[in-house]
Amino acid sequence: MENLNCSVVHLGHSTILVETPKYKMIFDYFNDGSVDSKEGPNNGVLNEGEFRTEKDIFVFASHGHGDHYHPVIFKWRETNPNIHYILSSDIETTEEKGVHHMSPYEDLKIGDVRIKTYGSTDKGVSFLVNVEGVQIFHAGDLNWWHWKSFTQEQLQAEEVDFKREVDKLMGQNIDIAFVPVDPRLEEFYHLAGVYFAETIKPKFLIPIHFRDQFSIGKDFGRILAQSTVNVPKFKHIGQKFIF
Repeated sequence: MENLNCSVVHLGHSTILVETPKYKMIFDYFNDGSVDSKEGPNNGVLNEGEFRTEKDIFVFASHGHGDHYHPVIFKWRETNPNIHYILSSDIETTEEKGVHHMSPYEDLKIGDVRIKTYGSTDKGVSFLVNVEGVQIFHAGDLNWWHWKSFTQEQLQAEEVDFKREVDKLMGQNIDIAFVPVDPRLEEFYHLAGVYFAETIKPKFLIPIHFRDQFSIGKDFGRILAQSTVNVPKFKHIGQKFIF
């Protein structure tokens, strides 16, 4: 794999841990397991040991849905008080220290980490993050929501909205993208990922938003087998890839 000098741990559904030499970045953590739990990444849980580090820690929450956010993230400060929280503006919290709320199409720079938000086709934001030269995109709930129950007019609107938002990322030279491949959409689960791959052409596209159905990533990888976009084959919660 191309040497980006970073690692990715898939913690299930849309929860991702990215590490670079200087930073830890956690996206859309929603597991309510105790921070002093003996469980660890192989169970989808980040316990206090993960936060005893000299690395700067950034925690992102794309929106307030229960499968993308849980207030337990603020307990992590009991172990490391210097965590930066980057939250969508729809998330209400009384927490203030280190908390930054962002709406779509805003920019934030903390140290040498650059963050830009884009929109969603559901709630909240999607994140484009540049860290130590690595360009990362986490889609949150930005998806091509092709539900069988929708009318033709609704389906067309969903397609237009999704493509319009993704097209705004053209030219961003994304290294790693996390994009939904939701099995609830049945045979249409792949639409968002394929369009993203063909339009934005990230170096790596990692499926998210599938709960613990990791087999769907393998199926999706077959669809993009002839693409220049690499789809790492994550097989279980807690698996790590080094890029």
